[in-house]
Amino acid sequence: MSISTTGVLPRVRKHADGPPRKKWQPDLRRWISPVVLIAAWQIASATGVLPPDKLSSPWTVVQAGVEVARTGELGEAFAVSLGRVGAGFAIGAVAGVLLGIVSGLSRWGEVLVDPPVQMLRTLPFLGLIPLFILWFGIGEETKIVLVALGVAFPLYLNVHSGIRSADPNLVEASRALGFSRAERLWHVVVPGALPQALVGLRQSLGIAWLALIVGETVNADAGVGYLINNAREFLRTDVVVVGLVLYALLGLVTDALVRLLERKVLRWRTR
Repeated sequence: MSISTTGVLPRVRKHADGPPRKKWQPDLRRWISPVVLIAAWQIASATGVLPPDKLSSPWTVVQAGVEVARTGELGEAFAVSLGRVGAGFAIGAVAGVLLGIVSGLSRWGEVLVDPPVQMLRTLPFLGLIPLFILWFGIGEETKIVLVALGVAFPLYLNVHSGIRSADPNLVEASRALGFSRAERLWHVVVPGALPQALVGLRQSLGIAWLALIVGETVNADAGVGYLINNAREFLRTDVVVVGLVLYALLGLVTDALVRLLERKVLRWRTR
């Protein structure tokens, strides 16, 4: 006679990991390594292992952040950078989604659209900057176009792939039920492509901030990148780190917003 272990092992693992955590409770274990790294950074700075001209201590960075926030420099730089990302994201998102839909829904669209998009997406941002400066000058247009390109390609790839990976059985079933082409797209293709499109949205937002960093470190007279470059000229590593932390926080916040959108929009998915 054998004894079934079904249901025993999951309970043992749950007990070993501790009591279950509610959804709204943050996992404090994820803060262990960041706190340890910051503490090691502070100790290295305090003991002289890490010279201040190479990298300021965390406490000095906090003080510098309070200083530039109090003078208004940080707020102005934040507003300028956010405006550039917003404009570039709007242009790139529309272009990427539209091209992905055309390429995903039509064989001729794929033949005509996909090759030039694949060629363009392999070009590095730094290689395009001289050409964009010749075309658009050193104003806002160059920075916005860089952000738009960074946003468009991930969205295009994920929208195209999401449409093409629609379940053929569901498509055939909807066709057998008499759905029109528009109804098949709305009730079958769009829900199937939405999860991957949202993944592309997360990727594109991350690349948008990277593209902005590249754009703002070249011929910028405002924005977070300009704040970083100006601090570099005066060897203010504390202000440089403040700018980098701001970039990182903006990226984390936008990513968290998309993840929240995923949870709201994709409630129908079983987990």
